[in-house]
Formats: sequence, structure tokens, C-alpha cells
Amino acid sequence: MSYDLVIKNGRIITAGEDFVGDVAIAGESIAALGQQLSGSREIDASGLYVIPGAVDGHVHLQMPIADIVTADSFEQGTIAAACGGVTSIIDFVEPGKGQDLVEALEWRRTEADGHVVIDYGLHMTLLDADPLILAQVSEAYDQGCATFKLYTAYPHFYLTDDELYRALRAVAEAGGLAVVHAENYPVITEVWKRLLAEGKVETKWHPYSRPAVTEAEAVNRVLSIAHLVGAPTLIFHLSCGEAAREVAYAKERGWAAFGETCPQYLTLTDDIYEREDMPGTWFICQPPIRGSAQAAALWQSLATGSIDIISTDHCPFSAEVKKYGEQNFTLTPGGVAGIETRLALVHNFGVLAGYLTLNRWVEACCTLPADLHGMTRKGHLIPGYDADIVLFDPRKEITYSAEMLHSNISYTPYAGITVKGAPVTTISRGEVIVEDGQFTGTRGRGQFLKRRYE
Repeated sequence: MSYDLVIKNGRIITAGEDFVGDVAIAGESIAALGQQLSGSREIDASGLYVIPGAVDGHVHLQMPIADIVTADSFEQGTIAAACGGVTSIIDFVEPGKGQDLVEALEWRRTEADGHVVIDYGLHMTLLDADPLILAQVSEAYDQGCATFKLYTAYPHFYLTDDELYRALRAVAEAGGLAVVHAENYPVITEVWKRLLAEGKVETKWHPYSRPAVTEAEAVNRVLSIAHLVGAPTLIFHLSCGEAAREVAYAKERGWAAFGETCPQYLTLTDDIYEREDMPGTWFICQPPIRGSAQAAALWQSLATGSIDIISTDHCPFSAEVKKYGEQNFTLTPGGVAGIETRLALVHNFGVLAGYLTLNRWVEACCTLPADLHGMTRKGHLIPGYDADIVLFDPRKEITYSAEMLHSNISYTPYAGITVKGAPVTTISRGEVIVEDGQFTGTRGRGQFLKRRYE
């Protein structure tokens, strides 16, 4: 039997398997795995890893904050993602106060549809606990938003404990997954006041303003309330061992608790805020990048599974916008870019450093993100699933620079870092959209993913 496309002689690596063979594609789907398969087009993957397309469940493209917007459009951001071996992303709907949730979803989709080059989903952000809004959560779920974002940080997003209780209960009743930014914002603001009163306005004080205990306490509180109401909950962007342990404790109790971390917390350290060659404001994100001991604790938590997945929290602001915090670090728009670099960074600093097996690398970057976020045809190399596949060259060495990456900003937090291993070919629903590291796809080919959490 001849197929449309066959990837031949690659080392096929999934969350549970590792063998040399062929992957056959018919139309948009995986048709077979085996030996000596033939197709109308064949790609020789000898010496390459063949893995499921990576899934980034946490990105902020074309996101407005007051009078500024993140620098990557849906088109540019998804091109960068594809070049980094990512075949699906999840962005956000952020309704205005009192805005109908489904109306907000439809409006956000008009921004993405016709522009994205890979498939995408949307988290629904719950900004308040108004009963009229919470009554719409089930309808938003039915429209494909299986996940709902809640915050215990930022003045316009912050939910008090009673509001958090009501919002989590609504998510539980709808059958969705809560995804939460967990920090104790009231305490953080008090720490800010003290630091600023003492004249400590430089970027180097950012990690001190959001100490690990304020994250760990919030994780404990959020997971406790979530368990009380029966809401499965994923804690976003864990940055410290203390917070990861709270997720581990919840798992040990049998709670439906999950953890995510990001490459910036695994590969960078807090001395980046005092570098002389790059402004420290470029690296301000929330929670902050912490010390090397914290990075080691996060790798250990990933290895044991108390942290489940790795996403990026890709939130790129231009260098000009980052200057807002030059005289007062608390005024810096928070976020770093990473949508294109995750797969290679985790391979280099996780697999090659001995923290993760190849199977766990695929599980954390590709398979579990798809499963956890309700992508029913993504993240696996199984007949019948979407043919989202990446060819990864474990021998290729690259040194990162802003010029070589595809994000619409003039800098990268990973400038000068050399990694061994990089994606070279990306296939999305059977179509080769990145070949030899060059984007070859078309604008608007990506589709909206209606997801269901199960």
C-alpha cells in the first residue's frame, strides 16, 4: 500500500516507546507505523528523532495590556512556533468586565482565524465572580474552551478567596480544567512598597519583590480551594521548588492537581537581572527567574512527575516597551519570549544533562500538554491522530540570537546560548510547513481546536 507521505528510517520517540521505523501519513492523519512503508513522497529521517508535534499550552500572542500589545501577531507568533517544532498552541480570551464569554471568544477568534499557521485553542479568562458571568462558563466550555484561567495576581485580574471559590466551582460544574497564575499579590504589593521606599528601584530587586514563599503559599491555597469544590487545576509557570512541592503534596493526597513550568525557570538564573550586556528589564516576568538551586529543584520535580508539563508563557514585549521599567522595575510589562526555543532548550539542558529521558522530554513537551488540555487528536504518534510530527536532529548545534529567531522583537533571553539538538522539519496535519529550518507553510492554514477536558 502506498501512502501520501512516509517518514522513513527515523528513531521514533514517544512518551512510552523508542524504536527505528517508518511513519505513514494519509491526508491529514497518521495512517500507520511500521517498516519498509512506501509513499508518494518519502522523507529520509535516518539519524533523526521522529516525535509528536510539540504543544505549547501557554502563550500570549497579540495580547493587549492597557495601551500596549505583545509584539508577536498570531501569524508571526505561530510561524516562530512552527520553526521551533510546535504544531499546536493555546492562547487566551480576556473578556472585558461584564462581557459575555461566548461573545468574547468569538471576537478573539476573529483575530486568529485566517492568520495562524498552526492549530490553536483558547483558554477563557475569568476576571470576576459575577454570577451572571459564571453562569456562562458551561456555554463557553461547549464552544471549545475546556480550560479557564484564574489569577491571584495583578490588580485587574486578581480574585479574592471567595471569588476564587465561586469561579473554581463554576469550572468544576462545567467539567473544565482551571489553569491558575498563583502568587500572593497583596503581600507582593506590600513588599514593593517597602523596596521602593528604600530606593530599591533597580531591576535586580525584582526577584526579592516576589519571594518564593508568596508563590508557594498561593499554590497551596488555590489547590486547597480547588479540591474543596472538585475542580481539577493546573498551576501555571512554577518557578521554585517550594511551589512544586505544594503540587507534589496535593498529588500525594489524591487531588486533581497538575504543574507546569517554563524554560526560563529551568535554564536561566537570577543574575540575569544584573547583566551588563543586556537590560535587566528584558527578563522581568512573573513569577521571577530565580537562582540555580531553584532550577535544579524544578528539573528534579519534572523528572519525578510532580511537575507535569513544560510550556513557555511566551509573552514578548518590544525592547522599547520594556524601557517603561528602567526607573522603577515594578512598571515593567512582564514577559519573555520562548515559543521557538523550548523543544531544543529542554533537550539540551534536560535530556543531555541527564535530568530527563528522551521519553519524558516528549511526554512533557508534546504528549501530556495535549492530553491535559483536551486536544483529542494531538500529542501522539498513533494511527487516526492528526499527522503533527517533528523531525529533530540531535546532532545539530545552534547558537541563539534574535536575528535567527522569528519572534518580532529585537532581543532574546537566550542570546549566546548554544544548544545541541534542534528541530529541522515540522509537519502539521500532514503538510510539511517547516523544511530544513525554513518556514514553507501558508498564512491562515491553522484551525481552531474545540477541546474537551476528560
